[in-house]
Amino acid sequence: MISIIVLTVLVFLMLVTQAGVIALNRTYPPRGSLVEVAGTRLNVVELGPADALGPRIVLIHGASSNLEAMRQPLGELLARNHRVVLIDRPGHGFSAPAKDVEAPLDIQAGILAAALTKLEAGRVVLVVHSLAGALGARMALDYPEQVGGLMMLAPVTHPWRGGVGWYNKAITMPVIGPLLAHTVTLPLGLLLAKPAARTVFLPQPMPEGFVRDTATLLLLRPREFRANARDLTTLKAMVAAQAPRYGAIRVPTTIISGDADKTVSTDIHSRPFAAAVPNVKLIVLEGVGHMVPQAVPDLVVSEIDVMIGRINSSREGSVSQLDADPRATIEEGLDQARRGGFISDEEIAPADARRGL
Repeated sequence: MISIIVLTVLVFLMLVTQAGVIALNRTYPPRGSLVEVAGTRLNVVELGPADALGPRIVLIHGASSNLEAMRQPLGELLARNHRVVLIDRPGHGFSAPAKDVEAPLDIQAGILAAALTKLEAGRVVLVVHSLAGALGARMALDYPEQVGGLMMLAPVTHPWRGGVGWYNKAITMPVIGPLLAHTVTLPLGLLLAKPAARTVFLPQPMPEGFVRDTATLLLLRPREFRANARDLTTLKAMVAAQAPRYGAIRVPTTIISGDADKTVSTDIHSRPFAAAVPNVKLIVLEGVGHMVPQAVPDLVVSEIDVMIGRINSSREGSVSQLDADPRATIEEGLDQARRGGFISDEEIAPADARRGL
């Protein structure tokens, strides 16, 4: 008798979830265009004048969200003077999962780089928030020819003590994960989404209508919820592996974080990252929490403009040096190549994972 009751409840919850997914998809129809790349499809939205001068600005969202969280208000402000590209990460928003649904975040970095190539974006200014900080750093390391500047907003960059919540681990498990995702996740999520979002914004208030306007509830769809959980459960290993390489990042980098961030500790992530990267500017804002794109969008826009100025000045200086004595520049490059070498993956030591969060 008990088994029949349990089965009935599960079937009922599955039907509720299926109805909820249909309702969410109707409430939040796709916005943007699909770009086919690396065996998957990414949802891309482009804003701003197509003939805008300067590099394109690419905005990548963090965990538990989609591109709308970076569009409002940051992307719209930038689009007044720049060409802006927003991308739903694989498995999020209206992007399909990676071809290998278990693909770790470093594979996502390659997929995003391939998408930028297909879009003929050139060297971009990459603006990343929270979990996407790990992706931004990885792209600057592995695809430096595509990243002209790196703007890190409350980024995840280093390992921390503890985990990412038992429910994220449970959702990624075989059998149990799909069962939870297709039964209790959506009904419970509808009740908890707003309180959870308010917590991430603290100490700033959450903007009125944020959850509705940014389509945050799309996260509750089973496929996306599981993709988000996989991202979170593989994040720590990824940053532990790549942290020793941060000194190789050469692009202009700016970090903006808040000293009141209780979600991604500035002392564990932003400060050590700033200490490791050569060409970096660190801004720590007093009394600001995790949602930097919403808390100080005007500051972010201003710092992006400053970064573009630095990039342009650097290019002009390089051209002047080449014009002054091209043979000397070529000889210097050949000499550096003769002295240089390569570092194998085996020589990169794992990061110290004992830092606390």
